Amino acid sequence: MDMHSCRLCPRECGADRYTGTGFCGCGAGLRAAKAYLHMWEEPCISGTQGSGTVFFSGCNLKCCFCQNYRISHENHGKDISDTRLAEIFLELQEQGAHNINLVSPTPYVPQIISALDLCRGKLYIPIVYNTGGYESVETLKLMEGYVDVYLPDFKYFDNALGEKYSGAKNYFETVTAALKEMHRQTGPCRIEDGIIRRGTIIRHLALPSHRDDSIKVLEWIAENLPPDDILISLMSQYTPFYRSSEHKEISRRISTFEYNYILDKAAALGLNGFMQERSSAREEYTPDFDLSGI
Repeated sequence: MDMHSCRLCPRECGADRYTGTGFCGCGAGLRAAKAYLHMWEEPCISGTQGSGTVFFSGCNLKCCFCQNYRISHENHGKDISDTRLAEIFLELQEQGAHNINLVSPTPYVPQIISALDLCRGKLYIPIVYNTGGYESVETLKLMEGYVDVYLPDFKYFDNALGEKYSGAKNYFETVTAALKEMHRQTGPCRIEDGIIRRGTIIRHLALPSHRDDSIKVLEWIAENLPPDDILISLMSQYTPFYRSSEHKEISRRISTFEYNYILDKAAALGLNGFMQERSSAREEYTPDFDLSGI
């Protein structure tokens, strides 16, 4: 975990984060934009009381359609210490959070581990690692024993789409290796009283004009991971944010026909999980990054 030559993510940019920032836009310290009880995650994550969500600033993906671009691309947020992060975890637990939900945590793995160590013996709710999926297996291994639930995206099957829309080379090979490691660590999903305690939930955001790529993503999951062990979360919430207009084919919302086509394939493959309604494609579901809770 050498921050003088950072290789935490698959980009392995080698940046000295003590004197500058990496590709992710992150320096050596922690930076976060919001911490609150999030009610709009999957039902087994948000439950009735909310998921104790911490949005970290910066990201190792540069998705042109990112709904959180203010923090992921523009690095909006506030600098905090490892100790303050530990306090935030405990405050969210005290507020009744079902879990601690770490959004875009990859650039801050060393600091998160430090904060979790500070909470040892006091934090008893599950830790959720909420990621774009572009992860290094070596970094994921550092989180073994700290993470209870992995919540990765599997955005694209076609590497050309990963490079075009997220600026990520070898997206498919990188994400599928990461998914296998996540499943190895967590094993089968375990849900108690409607709340996930352990396991891996794979998210897939269906993009307009790319239903065939979505089908290939689902087929890979069905063929390479035990269907009874993992859950999938199919999302229809795609909204043309940020720089989506630069690509005509994704400068609209997904159609009912496209989404139903993908849903039907998920059912035919015997995949279990959560299927979002198309009505979820609304801008009001994007959090206001007002630094509350930080």
